[in-house]
Amino acid sequence: MFDSIAKAGKYLGQAAKLMVGIPDYDTYVQHIKLTHPEQTPMTYEEFFKERQDSRYGGKGGFKCC
Repeated sequence: MFDSIAKAGKYLGQAAKLMVGIPDYDTYVQHIKLTHPEQTPMTYEEFFKERQDSRYGGKGGFKCC
């Protein structure tokens, strides 16, 4: 029972972050490892800056796939 509550909490947290525009770094790293194994994932700091630039009109946006 507690396992399913923890999973629900994790997914609700991710959904809440996405609703306010905060991307999930762990999801990004998992995506890179699964679909682009030849690439090294960005550090958290690089990821955060890239997402901020993309959202608020920075250099060019996030490109994947």
